[in-house]
Parts: sequence; C-alpha cells; structure tokens
Amino acid sequence: MKKLFVGNLPWSVDEAQLREMFEGIGEVRSAALVLDRDTGRSRGFGFVEMENADADRAISELNGKTIDARQIKVNEANDKPRQDRRDDRPRRTGGRW
Repeated sequence: MKKLFVGNLPWSVDEAQLREMFEGIGEVRSAALVLDRDTGRSRGFGFVEMENADADRAISELNGKTIDARQIKVNEANDKPRQDRRDDRPRRTGGRW
C-alpha cells in the first residue's frame, strides 16, 4: 500500500472527484483533501492510498496532468514523524513576554 501526495489541485475539486480521478487507474483505499481548519475550504492538496502497482501507475499517468488550467503533482507521500505538540509552543523563560 502506498500513500500518494496530490498537489496543486484546483479549489473546485472535492474528495469525490479526487477519488474518481484515481479509480480510473485502480482501487482506491482512501482519498482525502486537506482542508483549512478556519474556513473549511480546500488547501489545494490531498492524499490517496492505493496498492503499490496501481500507485506507481497513477504517478506516471497523472503527474503533470492539467485539470482546470492547473498542472497537478502526484508523487509518493513522505510520512513526517509526529512531534509532541508541546514542542511547538514558545517556551516561557521568565520575565515578561
């Protein structure tokens, strides 16, 4: 199973359309758009999970394809290690802010 990053998507693409794009190539295990947490609008990228052979084929067939005048990017996603959210906060070292 491979997770694919799909970037530079038009704002008009929804999750159903994202899934449909990849189902023409093989079975899609999951498809998800990343949404802005404040507005709920698409951030222009998402992730799709497929079997390895189908994922490789999707990369070769869909990477660079033009959708609504935007050239999408499809490649294998890099998993980032999770950080403890406490590490992201500014540290208070005494005194005033």
